[in-house]
Amino acid sequence: METQLPEVIVVGAGTSGLAAAACLNRLSVPNILLEREDCFASMWKKKSYDRLHLHLKKQFCELPHMPFPSSFPTYVPRKQFVQYLDDYVSHFQIKPMYQRLVQSANYDEVEKKWRVRAMNVGSGEVEEYSGKFLVVATGETSDAFIPEVEGLSDFTGEVIHSTEYKSGEKYRGKRVLVVGSGNSGMEIALDLSNHSAKTSIAIRSPIHILSTGMVNLAVALVKYIPLYAVDALQVMLSRLWYGDLTKYGIQRPTEGPFSMKLKYGKYPVIDVGTCSKIKSGEVQVLPAIARVKGDEVVFANGSSHPFDAIIFATGFKTSTHKWLRGDDYLLGEDGISKLSFPNNWKGKNGLYCVGLSRRGFYGAAMDAQNIAADINKALFPER
Repeated sequence: METQLPEVIVVGAGTSGLAAAACLNRLSVPNILLEREDCFASMWKKKSYDRLHLHLKKQFCELPHMPFPSSFPTYVPRKQFVQYLDDYVSHFQIKPMYQRLVQSANYDEVEKKWRVRAMNVGSGEVEEYSGKFLVVATGETSDAFIPEVEGLSDFTGEVIHSTEYKSGEKYRGKRVLVVGSGNSGMEIALDLSNHSAKTSIAIRSPIHILSTGMVNLAVALVKYIPLYAVDALQVMLSRLWYGDLTKYGIQRPTEGPFSMKLKYGKYPVIDVGTCSKIKSGEVQVLPAIARVKGDEVVFANGSSHPFDAIIFATGFKTSTHKWLRGDDYLLGEDGISKLSFPNNWKGKNGLYCVGLSRRGFYGAAMDAQNIAADINKALFPER
């Protein structure tokens, strides 16, 4: 079925897609927003744990053209952030088309348009859309990832991804292993411990651990001094504040925290209390998983421990490369822009991406405004 539509097709109604649609609407640029889930910002509305707060000060997490209310706290909790997004969608009259699972996007060299095929999940019908411009806003966290582990399918307890975790209340008194030491894994371990679960966390790789104050300082300093200097300062402050963490099973990387974020997309851990739990022994650090046998998990050092539940905070994979055809310039296999900031948002033939530069809300907001201005100029040069 061919569907008539505006000149801009935005794929993904997460925070990046909402930012792009808002900027386009503000300039009266006709667009449609395709979203595979049944709501916008599903990661925040349906797939985040209850105690989640924004880890950066609110002024660094605003979407374009709408600041947070002054009554909101410095570090905005999930429920208030969702309310902010509801107000944002209403204010900019954003109307996503839900349950549209994009199957392919091809550039038609003859018509000079993008042709997007999407499955209407509700009806099962395949719909086709066309437009001069395509904006990829599918985010860095599109598909939950659980690694293959020998024997995991035979584990006798519960196995979930962190996107299914809500609260530690149901795990009170249970033996729980968190796999993955990013921000989600570390905060889930804290939440479990706070709810009296017998908590362990498997940490496979070296990690940087910083306080919220250190990160906010870095965000301020990076505008004025080179990144390597910011990294050096952060590492020094972390050593002074947290001390030697190797005796607790935590190694520090040789590269700086923000260099690693830009190069590999690996964020530093922003500590909200997990470190003190690890030092007190309330959260046990274990090495990488080797295999699972019944209710026992065997680790890389040969030790084994029984668990009632395993929570995989092992991140996400992007799926853009499965449906976006004909682009070898803008996005890599990992779904991240191959171009350098601040020119990371514009590809060829009217292809754009927003929020795919590993620069968080701030970077996505810049992308959205740049994209809307560029498309507006192309469509309406007389404005």
